Amino acid sequence: MPKLRGEAFWRETLRSAHYVVAPMVDQSELAWRLLSRRHGAQLCYTPMLHAQVFLRDANYRRENLYDEACPEDRPLIVQFCANDPEVFVQAALLAQDYCDAIDLNLGCPQMIAKRGHYGAFLQEEWDLLQRMILLANEKLSVPITCKIRVFPDIDKTVKYAQMLEKAGCQTEQTGCRQILCVCSPRLQLLTVHGRTKEQKGPLAGVASWEHIQAVRKAVNIPVFANGNIQCLSDVEECIRKTGVHGVMSAEGNLHNPALFEGRNPLVWEMAEEYLEIVRKYPCPLSYVRAHLFKLWHHTLQVYHQLREELAKVKTLEGIVDVNRELKLRCQVPRWAPISQNSTACTWWECTKKTDCNSMLQEEIANQKEGEKPKEGLPFFHWICQPYIRPGPKERCRENGDSGTEKGVRGKRALEEEEDGNSELLSKNKQKKKLRNPNKSFDPSLKPKYAKCDQCGNPKGTKCVFNMCRGCCKKRAFKEVADCPGHGLLFKTKYEKSLSWQHSQRGTQTPEISQGGDAEVGETAVLKEAGDSTG
Repeated sequence: MPKLRGEAFWRETLRSAHYVVAPMVDQSELAWRLLSRRHGAQLCYTPMLHAQVFLRDANYRRENLYDEACPEDRPLIVQFCANDPEVFVQAALLAQDYCDAIDLNLGCPQMIAKRGHYGAFLQEEWDLLQRMILLANEKLSVPITCKIRVFPDIDKTVKYAQMLEKAGCQTEQTGCRQILCVCSPRLQLLTVHGRTKEQKGPLAGVASWEHIQAVRKAVNIPVFANGNIQCLSDVEECIRKTGVHGVMSAEGNLHNPALFEGRNPLVWEMAEEYLEIVRKYPCPLSYVRAHLFKLWHHTLQVYHQLREELAKVKTLEGIVDVNRELKLRCQVPRWAPISQNSTACTWWECTKKTDCNSMLQEEIANQKEGEKPKEGLPFFHWICQPYIRPGPKERCRENGDSGTEKGVRGKRALEEEEDGNSELLSKNKQKKKLRNPNKSFDPSLKPKYAKCDQCGNPKGTKCVFNMCRGCCKKRAFKEVADCPGHGLLFKTKYEKSLSWQHSQRGTQTPEISQGGDAEVGETAVLKEAGDSTG
């Protein structure tokens, strides 16, 4: 059966999905995807998978995809990060039978992506990206999609999207004009995150829907938008303003899995439902803990002891107990008498009383009529709601004005801390600064390491081949050479071994010729020298 393309792929295979759960490392696992689908999500992505690891490690494939195969979890798109066309395609071939499409991650802005040279740090390498998409389109039986971040310039972003859409198409020269040859798009769907790769963490800011709208008008394939999605009204407004086919949510979904339903449920209700799914489809406890830190974010600002308990718990049953305690603390002070002279009902009795149960609905109704929570939030802290990440100025003010005096400090201010300003340095770097006042954390002053001519890793400073140790060892073995800088003495040991062999032959069997036997002996000696060097 031929692959569906463009609109047909989105309409038939993806079932005209408008509400999409983003790929999130260690967060969009099967249990969370199923919870999101129960509450309005129409399409989900797997967490980003590393193509090279997926290709070489059978356990990684099993734990991250094969064991998670579930009929309820469709349509599903598997996302890979990669920077090599062959590796990307070989990994995708192993995954294509378990999904409806393969996505190439070109949007990850994190430092690990910069070190590994993938994600958003490939957005300037257009030739490489064209080769990756073209080869994948030829070899795979499922469509190829991409998730990108924008450039600051809208025109460059549009050209980038058009290049990905038509990857591999050739231009024909007609007189003085270049005309793009008519060919079907290699890419079948594009997700545009309206932030640049520099916009992350406290510097995330607001996503640009103008960039997304420009891309949507310029390409002929379905487009999903990502960024600024905190509630259902944001989804509807984004579709109306940009004209995209669907909207993807990441952090909004983590704080409220019922976002696409337009509901704001109780935090413990979502936690209970999620934990029940985890019982059926187990995942690492670290994933569960991370999800509950997001779901309970606002409530844990009130009940600090529960934060510590959640961080220390070692079993799923222990997490269930913490959720029960959180539910009790949120309910009892509101619904049960707490004075010593009153006849307070226990939590178990309280939950059975209809008047106690109805009081929660009354509070929600009162809040909707205009009452504002004391915490300064849109809803009471025990209701699922978005978390607005503070900007760098707000975070610095929190850390500098109040946090420093009390010895409490929030997360470090990522890029801003690197300029050497002690007020913005992490605690670890502040300690180093105290030990050495002259130390600078300015990245421009860091030593620049020369790269290996072969693989790009730092080369040995005294290497005779200008390579890293791994590449140097291969070349030295091949050429029977020495590299004192890396302590590789293939030539020296080879010559010593030959000298010893010849001396042994001279004393034991002097009449033996040194023809073919000598040549075989030299090969064995070289191998022995290589083994001793390694």
